[in-house]
Amino acid sequence: MTKSGTKARSTSRTIDDLLADFGTTMPRKTAPPPAPPAEKLFPNSIKAHGVRRPGHGWAPTMPPLAGYQMTSEETPVLWPLISGDGLPPWGAEMGYDVLSGGKFYCDPMSWVLDDTIPVTNPNIFIFGKPGRGKSATVKAFMLRMIRYGYRSLVLGDVKDEYEDISKFLGVDPFRIGPGLPGRINPLDLGALGVDWEKQTAEEQEKRATIIFNRWLMLIRGLVGSQGVSFTPTEETVINEVLQDLTGWSAGASRLKPVTIPQVWAALHSPSKELVNNNRYENPQAFYDGTRPLRDALGALCKGSLQGMFDSESTFQPDWRAPIQTLSLRSLHATGNKVAVGIALMCLNSWGQGIREAAAAGDRRIVLRDEAWLQTRLSLEAVEALDANLRLSRTEGDIQIVTYHKPSDPLSAGDQGSQAAQIAKDLLNLSDVRILMGQDESVADELGRLMGLSEMQQNVITNWAMQEKGRALWMVGDQRYKVQTLLTPLERRLTYTNEAIDPAG
Repeated sequence: MTKSGTKARSTSRTIDDLLADFGTTMPRKTAPPPAPPAEKLFPNSIKAHGVRRPGHGWAPTMPPLAGYQMTSEETPVLWPLISGDGLPPWGAEMGYDVLSGGKFYCDPMSWVLDDTIPVTNPNIFIFGKPGRGKSATVKAFMLRMIRYGYRSLVLGDVKDEYEDISKFLGVDPFRIGPGLPGRINPLDLGALGVDWEKQTAEEQEKRATIIFNRWLMLIRGLVGSQGVSFTPTEETVINEVLQDLTGWSAGASRLKPVTIPQVWAALHSPSKELVNNNRYENPQAFYDGTRPLRDALGALCKGSLQGMFDSESTFQPDWRAPIQTLSLRSLHATGNKVAVGIALMCLNSWGQGIREAAAAGDRRIVLRDEAWLQTRLSLEAVEALDANLRLSRTEGDIQIVTYHKPSDPLSAGDQGSQAAQIAKDLLNLSDVRILMGQDESVADELGRLMGLSEMQQNVITNWAMQEKGRALWMVGDQRYKVQTLLTPLERRLTYTNEAIDPAG
């Protein structure tokens, strides 16, 4: 305190003062010698406020700025937010990089082909709190990649968020739900069944192996979703049933179509060959041993999914169209999340089947929306999604998986369980992760699962929460603060608040 009773004013510290605390100084740039003073710098006497004429006003002289000399390694210590080089200008122009001010482009498939970019697979995982712009970012990416030859496949539009963009592109969504006429057969032969009789025996053997493995993966997931274990015994029985129903075991020249009710019926009325080949003493022993398996498949034929996945497919996709969407809103409206998860699993298997023999250059963006509904079903359901994502590089697809928060994949099972571990490992199947706005409560979780620094966590929980479309893009080991920009038309097509907006 001073004698007058007022507190002494604290003085600010300069960079030189801060460095002096560590026993060092910053080398100063040598200033040029001052010019000799003029004899009469101001020959006329001017008042303090100048003269009332243009160009004759009074202005203060600012003190000279201090100049420093330092290396490029020392500069980031004092100015840490200087951005480095951005990504190449390829693919969809998503917005701008906030740190550099330059445009930000996204083309995961080209990134995989460029050895200078640390991306080894084209999958994209998007995390974000509802209302932060996840679906708008996905829709903008789909629309802008059309000019580069990509078409989109939405395997299960749970909330009809992609209906507007589909109709704008001239394609009506295909709807599946209770009471609707639409049907999808998850046991479709797919593209591998086309021109079967024209293939060599070796090619037929190869295709049959792929088809039966895909079907077994699906049935394992469907049975596991009912809480029934699918042991090697059940796998052997189902595999023999599938080969018998298709005619493969009898050497048919063309594989017959198969549905889940047909598999269920074959288990209810087993042939003598099926009982004997699986080493059961009699039909009653077969009934007793396969009862949990039969009940699990029966629940799919008579339960909440009846009439959706139990007959031949009525949907024939037009692969020349820019987008194909399969709507599950009617099923989602029932509130049965288990049924929605099972439906997503069936659609994923069906989608994999139709992509197994994609022509070269047939580029697809495959969206797996609300994937947490599938991974929460069982270990087998997690393994099914894991298998789908691992094929993206070989099939030439960009797989997009959306979640609300990073803990969603971990909800696949109990903590430390095999299902939870596999679900966590799903994150390693994507080198491109888009982290949109999140609450503070998930900051530690983000840092732990994604390896984020405290500054990067603050970007997600602070900066990204201030406006829609803001996100931290993780491209390999590189980080970018990106603001997605939408055109007026895209804003209209990506608006998803009609149900709660009174002006809508």
